[in-house]
Amino acid sequence: MVPTLGINVRTHEAGTVITIAGELDCDTVPHIRRAINALDLRGHTLTLDFTDVTFMDSTALNMLLTTRLRAREQGGTLELLGLRPPALHVLYITGTAGLFNITDHPKNTRTPAH
Repeated sequence: MVPTLGINVRTHEAGTVITIAGELDCDTVPHIRRAINALDLRGHTLTLDFTDVTFMDSTALNMLLTTRLRAREQGGTLELLGLRPPALHVLYITGTAGLFNITDHPKNTRTPAH
């Protein structure tokens, strides 16, 4: 069975939200990495929306760690939104959860007041 992956990139004034759906593994992570690498993270927040991610392996963890480092080096931030228990488990058992800003409420997707 071929894994399916959905990626939606939305840019806002304060940063970018990448919404990911499906499994994050060695077959799908390169697609997400390409989307992230195309972004200028200088002074911006990159939010990765994991609400619809059903699986995450060590390849995805490596991507998160390298993205976090790149964001920090460029004066930006990385925010992980909507992590489900399986993805959270990967972060906790590897001792990396404390390295990330994990939230249920995105900071850079505010809509302007009418």
